[in-house]
Parts: sequence; C-alpha cells; structure tokens
Amino acid sequence: MQAKELIETRRSIRKFKDTAVTTELIKEVILLASNAPSWKNTQTPGYIAVTDPAKKTEIAENATMTFSHNKDIINGAPALIVLTTEDGICGYEPDGKPTTSKGTHWQSFDAGIAAQTLCLAAHELGLGTVILGIYQEDKVQQILGLPENKKVSALIPIGFPAEAPEKRKRKTVDELLQIV
Repeated sequence: MQAKELIETRRSIRKFKDTAVTTELIKEVILLASNAPSWKNTQTPGYIAVTDPAKKTEIAENATMTFSHNKDIINGAPALIVLTTEDGICGYEPDGKPTTSKGTHWQSFDAGIAAQTLCLAAHELGLGTVILGIYQEDKVQQILGLPENKKVSALIPIGFPAEAPEKRKRKTVDELLQIV
C-alpha cells in the first residue's frame, strides 16, 4: 500500500476476529513502528505485547476506570500493545534541565508519533488497532510490573479486523490550514 492510501484507509478498529496474532507478526509491526521519529532520537517509546488472555483480562477488568467500552474492546482483541515511554528524557538535557518551555510535553508528543506509526504499520500488515486513552496508568504499571520511570502512554488493542468502519467526516483543508 502506498503511504497516501495507508493514511486515508486506516480506521480505528474496535471489533476483532477470534484469530491469534502471531509473535512474528507483532515483531514485524514493532520493527516498522521503531522507525518513528523521536525527540533528539532518544527512542524512548517501548512496547509490551500482552497476549496472555488472563493478563489481558486483568488489565481490562481492573485498569479501564470502569469504562465498559474499553473493557470490551480489550477483552475482544487477541492482543494488547501497551505503549510506554521513559520519564524525564524527552525534552530534557542530560543534567535534568528542560530544553524547551514544553517540558514533559515532548514525551507525550513522541508517544503520539509512536502510536500512529504503530497503527499505520499494523494496517499495512492487515491488522486493526485502536488507541485507548481511558485507563488507570498506575494499575497497568502494577499489573505489568513496570518500574517507576516507565510510563504508560496508551493501550492499543490489535488483531484482525472484524469490522470495516466507514470514514468519518473530516474537516476541510480550509478549516484546518491558515497560511500567513
């Protein structure tokens, strides 16, 4: 698929086929996602593939802030990618001083780039994804045994799509673009 088609056809998938995603396919997605740019090439985003049904259910049941829709999506996906970043690196100099006025904003910025790159890579390989933001970070960290400096940036269910959502209305270029 060409980049234009990939961008135009990628959709958020919330229903998945009951087909396992192989470790090899997950590794291929992550290999492609590793090409995402990052602040000063720090490459702090990391990925945890949760394929164990019990661990995935534990996250769905205990870390989705009683938001049943996300719970159902996670439970219905064959795998869950937990996107992590390392605290205190993006936007900071080695001595810990912020490089710009944006401070920790760069960490979220890098996570967003990494998430979209992962989703486009998955789409290219025939997989569907959706980026979930309603979760309890501390509970996900605890369930996965993450160290304090690893922050959970997003939960991304992944699998073979069982739906083909229509493209939603987008803002026009004139609404989005200002030329000065």
